[in-house]
Amino acid sequence: MKKRKPQIVVISDVHLGTLGCHAKELLNYLNSIQPEKLILNGDIIDIWQFRKSYFPKSHLAVIKKILEMNAQGTEVIYITGNHDEMLRKFSDTILGDFSIVDKLVLNLDGKKAWFFHGDVFDISIQNAKWLAKLGGWGYDMLIMLNRLLNWFLVKTGRKKYSLSKRIKNSVKSAIKFISDFEKTAAELAIQNGYKYVICGHIHHPKMVRKVYGNGTCLYLNSGDWIENLTALEYENKKWELMKYQQNDYLKPVPRQSLTAFTIFGLSLIHI
Repeated sequence: MKKRKPQIVVISDVHLGTLGCHAKELLNYLNSIQPEKLILNGDIIDIWQFRKSYFPKSHLAVIKKILEMNAQGTEVIYITGNHDEMLRKFSDTILGDFSIVDKLVLNLDGKKAWFFHGDVFDISIQNAKWLAKLGGWGYDMLIMLNRLLNWFLVKTGRKKYSLSKRIKNSVKSAIKFISDFEKTAAELAIQNGYKYVICGHIHHPKMVRKVYGNGTCLYLNSGDWIENLTALEYENKKWELMKYQQNDYLKPVPRQSLTAFTIFGLSLIHI
């Protein structure tokens, strides 16, 4: 299959080294592209939950593939997140076309784009890191329980079900957190003259126009490779939110006012 060559690809929240990571699917996606820039927007390697007893070959293959893409001409920019915060001691390190940063600003066809992971907005991480880490372990276990449930549902001829999405969508505080996160990111972007703000962290893929005062910006979130299996691509002056497709995958990315189509086994949403 001929590789697509988008200008920019953004992925985040892969959580390599955890039980919930869909490394094989991510590897399939990476094998289908050769972008000019690959932006890893935080929580790619889950250092918080890293253990020597669990790091499958497929997880290592993702790292190898990223380095291979870098060697073949793709600029790789690693933006640190909370689960890989140990890498922040290496911030502003540049090795050829590979760099580690805490945030990034790019000029995209005359418009300023602001990239950062997003954990700076999370009070639980800033003030009670141990609680955030405990929540990470709980989320990992919930994902594994969900996989067991879905195995049973598929065996009995029923559709898969997402426990974590059900919990998130039913807990008012979780819904409010996502809404506040998006609002804060967009307002800060508009105040600072950015036309795009691109985040990760909350595992909630999104692409929506935000208005604050007399300004507007496009808020984008690349989602994750635990549940949503999504990425962002920029090409020809427009952003696309892409979702890896499997025959038995649960739901498409919420369309809202966007349109969607499918190519190379990927569902694309564009604005």
